[in-house]
This record gives sequence, structure tokens and C-alpha cells, in this order.
Amino acid sequence: MRKAALHNLGCKVNAYETEAMQQLLEDAGYEIVAFTQKADVYVVNTCSVTNIADRKSRQMLHRARRNNPQAVIVAAGCYVQAKDANVLEEGIADIVLGNNKKEHLIPAITEYLNTHMPVREREALEDKAAYEPLSISRTQQHTRAFMKVQDGCNQFCSYCIIPYTRGRVRSRQPQEVLEEAARLAQNGCREIVLTGIHLSSYGVDHGAPYGEGLLRLLAQVHEVAGIKRIRLGSLEPGIITETFAQALAGMEKVCPHFHLSLQSGCDTVLKRMNRKYTADVYEQKCQILRRCFSRPAITTDVIVGFPGETEEEFIKTEQFLETISFYEMHIFKYSRRKGTKAASMDCQVPDSVKAQRSARLIGLGEKMSKAFRESFIGDTVYVLLEEPFVYLGKRYEAGYTQEYVKVAVESDKSRTNTIVRGKITGYLTQDVYIMVEF
Repeated sequence: MRKAALHNLGCKVNAYETEAMQQLLEDAGYEIVAFTQKADVYVVNTCSVTNIADRKSRQMLHRARRNNPQAVIVAAGCYVQAKDANVLEEGIADIVLGNNKKEHLIPAITEYLNTHMPVREREALEDKAAYEPLSISRTQQHTRAFMKVQDGCNQFCSYCIIPYTRGRVRSRQPQEVLEEAARLAQNGCREIVLTGIHLSSYGVDHGAPYGEGLLRLLAQVHEVAGIKRIRLGSLEPGIITETFAQALAGMEKVCPHFHLSLQSGCDTVLKRMNRKYTADVYEQKCQILRRCFSRPAITTDVIVGFPGETEEEFIKTEQFLETISFYEMHIFKYSRRKGTKAASMDCQVPDSVKAQRSARLIGLGEKMSKAFRESFIGDTVYVLLEEPFVYLGKRYEAGYTQEYVKVAVESDKSRTNTIVRGKITGYLTQDVYIMVEF
């Protein structure tokens, strides 16, 4: 049996697409092996969101070639979609699959094996591009599945290359989403995470007002039998209104766990970034969520060292983050991306300053995350159990609350993929809470 190995870089959308490509390979008769093993085909789903992502993409392609010089090397995704990614000419890969071309994986491999000539499946992603019909029927995690429902972005933030590598907003047809959710539920999946490159824009390309398309889709997914929980991927602040949040609160399967993109807490920096809100508006959106949900987990992304960011602007962001008090923050050092407006801006911030500011915010994030998690001690919660583990000679099963707080319950039998109720009593390990079950 032919063997294939896959490696994913980047976002949850990429993770979904990698699972879809894996299932294409499985359906074609390939045995899936670890990326470190010798395989006949290696697929690297690349990322280009930062310079580091570019470098890692190239490194993994080189690693695949070293693993088996005779293997077919497939480079897919954002890095090879970028204009300067000439991996075929450089001999790093045998097949290039740009975004919107990953469904062609098996025919491309067949063509290469027949001709031994490089295969290039890449096109400019313009307004006319259609939504790529990738899908999955099962997930490696079993309990939780990422489900891509949207692709592309129309925002053009000044630092971001993604609108150029992913194209304009494209939404998946609701019926396809519902059919996939039903298949996943039938195969044991209990939690769905709706993801997209710009999830908040779901449906706008089909004529739905901003926010309404996503709400309608959620209401439909909410009715799928077997799905017990629904989470949302990253949202833009503009989608959060009283109407939107109240509608979510009325759907019992929707978890009160919201990733609300921020990037900076300083208005002058937000303006240079071409973000379409102010810090005050963002704070109002968080207040709406906290009015509609008793204790929502609000997480975010922050970029430090954006061009021209002064110490005063950074301190404004730092103070704003403390004011909001997030559950988790993903801190990124600004990465200069060729082809974006920010790349040509004056006053690029030195790497040493970025590193110092990043460390400060990471420390702040750890403190806020600990405070949020500890606020649940003594509370009764529902936990979807995901995996067993042994600690100090005792068997436990770990899972997550609706707010995505990790909890463990002592168990002498397998109850993976079931929801249990209990009171959080304190720490088991530094990051895992012990729960006494009722």
C-alpha cells in the first residue's frame, strides 16, 4: 500500500483543509503515516501570515525531501499562492496546489506519476472565484471538528497578506454545511467549531446583511442531531450587536467562548492598521457579550511593534488589555510582508523592541488567563471529556468546559466523548483543574 504523510502550518482553516486532503488520500487507497516516517507522498499545507511562517513552510518541504528523495512532494496553500513562492523552479516541490486547488490533489499526483513533470495548479483569486468544495466526514480529534464555512477576506488591513493569498469573501452553501455536520455527528463528533478566513462575513457574498448570514447558519447547525456544542472561530468586533449576542445566548449549544480580533488597543495604531473600529467601540462589544452571557471567555490577537508604534502607544494598548481582562491573548510581533501597505511605512520598530513588548504582554496574558480560570473554582460545570491520562498513578480523563477551561475528572473507565457534570475543586496540575463529579 502506498503511504502518504501530511504536515499542516497555520490557522484552523488550514487544519480543516489538511484533514480534507488526508481523507482524499485515504479514499484513494493511501495509508497515512507520520510526517517523520518514509512515505511515497508528502503534503505540506503551507502558511504565509508571517515571515516565520514562510520560513517554516520551506523548512518542512525540505524536510520532506530529505525523508525520501524519491517521494512526490506537494506544496499547498498560502505560501505557494504568494507571488514570490517559486518552489517548483527551485525544485523544493514537485506539485504546487494554490488555494482553491486543494481538491485537485489526487489528479495532480496521478499526473505527476504519469509524466514526472512538475504540476502547477494555481490561479489568481479574484472576485469570480468560487468556494472550493472540500469536505470531511470524520476528524482525528473525534470529539471536536473544525468545519470551514467561509474563505477569503475583503478587509485589506495594512499589515495583512491574506486577502492576496486567499482572495475575496466566499461562503459555503448552508446545505453543504448541514450535510457535513450531520456526517460528523453520525461518526461521533459532539462539538463543531465554525471557521473561516473572515467568518463574520459569512453570507455577504450571497446578499445577506452583515452578521445575519452567520446567525441563520448557526440556527440551522443548532438543529443538527448529535451535535452538542458549537463554537465560533475568530470574529470581527463589528458583528457584535445586542441583537446578534442575544440571538447567540438563545442557542443553548453555542459556547460562551468568543475570539474577538483586536490587534491594538490604541486608536492611532488601529487607524494605521486600517482596522475599522476604535478601542472604545471594541470595549462596548465586550460589554455586550458580558451582558448577554454570565461569564464569557473572551480571547484576542494583539500585534506588537507595528510600524511607528511609540512607547506611549504601546502603553495605551497594555492598559487597554488590562481593562478588558481577556481569558487568553495571542501575541504576535509585527512581521513585514512584501506587498502590504505597512511594509513601506516609515519608522519600522526594531526587533529588540518588539521582543521586549511581546514579553510584557505575554506575561500580562498569563496573569489574566490564570485569574479567569481560577474564577471557576467552586462552580458546577459541564465538561466534554476528550482524552484519558495518568497522573501520579491515577487515571483521569480531561476535557473542556463551554468556556474552554481545561478540567480533569478521576475515572476508572473510558467515558471519552461524553458530557459530565461536576464541581471544580482546584488544581490537579498547573493548567488542569480537578473536578468532583456529581
